[in-house]
Amino acid sequence: MKKPTTITSDSVSEYREFVELRLRKRVLEAIEIVIDEEVDQALGCRAYERSEERRGYRNGVETRRVTTTVGTRELRVPRARVRDEETGETKEFRSELLPRYQRRTREVDEAILATYLSGANSRRIRKALKPLLGEEHLSKSAVSRVVSCLKERFEEWQSRDLSDETYAIVFLDGFHLKVRMAKRVVSVPVLAALGVAPDGQKRLLSLRPAVSEASTHWGSLIEDLQARGLPAPKLVVSDGHGGLTKALVKWSGVRLQRCVKHKSANLLEHCPTHARREVRRDYNRIVRAKDGIEARKAYDEFVTKWTALAPAVVRSLEEAGEHLLTFYEFPRAMWKSIRTTNPLENLNREFSRWTKTQASFTTEESAVALLFGLVASGQIRRIDGYQHLADVLARGEVAA
Repeated sequence: MKKPTTITSDSVSEYREFVELRLRKRVLEAIEIVIDEEVDQALGCRAYERSEERRGYRNGVETRRVTTTVGTRELRVPRARVRDEETGETKEFRSELLPRYQRRTREVDEAILATYLSGANSRRIRKALKPLLGEEHLSKSAVSRVVSCLKERFEEWQSRDLSDETYAIVFLDGFHLKVRMAKRVVSVPVLAALGVAPDGQKRLLSLRPAVSEASTHWGSLIEDLQARGLPAPKLVVSDGHGGLTKALVKWSGVRLQRCVKHKSANLLEHCPTHARREVRRDYNRIVRAKDGIEARKAYDEFVTKWTALAPAVVRSLEEAGEHLLTFYEFPRAMWKSIRTTNPLENLNREFSRWTKTQASFTTEESAVALLFGLVASGQIRRIDGYQHLADVLARGEVAA
């Protein structure tokens, strides 16, 4: 009886190397076959075939070193002269699969870009992809050229037409990035707009650096969204920044929801330390009531109780006023998602996590373009209660 084969780590490693070698060879063969078929199609006939439809001739092959997802290898690329039907002159064949001066395939460019977006800098990209791509095509300038295409995508996205898009809810918030300017690292505000589509998906609408979060800059962002055709949403959720609140007059008829989480932090800042637990408890009765009627009752009781005990806390609460309770006018299933700016806050935290390897960005544009790339694939999850969005959009006024 034949003894069973003993599988060792060495044999597994050898088998893996053998399989990888065969796969690499097959990938190269596939690329060569596709390019050869490109030539046949351009010439109107196959090699050595006699045909009245022939539109040129082959003239040998050239060797090209390219980087694919299986490493840097040499390809035999056919050369040909193709006749122009209008002028009758012949011109050199250009492959659409492998342009003349391209040394990396698109898949590898995407791999480099994805690694960069995950938070790696150029040095770490080269180190991470060296086993796959070798060193020849991974210079700092090569990585920079690949990443530069992201800026072009961002510019197109930032000016895209929004007239065919509808968002019942828009979250507006600002955050800061470290940018190196005039030999100093400064904190630059970035204004962000996040919309909720009828299917519940949250989509980034705008990202723009600004000098500050003054009403002028928020107003400019809203005007830009309007100029690109975006219809006014039913609800805007914001952190209550004074500049943003003033700018919202440009969207007439839009309801405003102040972030209850931000307001809670504001109240505690004005509250004596020993009373914070009690203030938080009374405040939660307002923003976690079973309905709007109970919330307004809790609001009045809060004002009555704390006016004498901590007047600064009451003034802070009344600054937001009814805008803290707007979410009660929407379906209950949506309350958790629309009473805070958490969707944008979570996004901001992800930005920080992804970009923590960057000590600072060289320009505002590069920073914002990178942030756009992090969410351009639309991986943000839906809001709770999104099934009710169609009804919210359908009616002119939101029912309590």
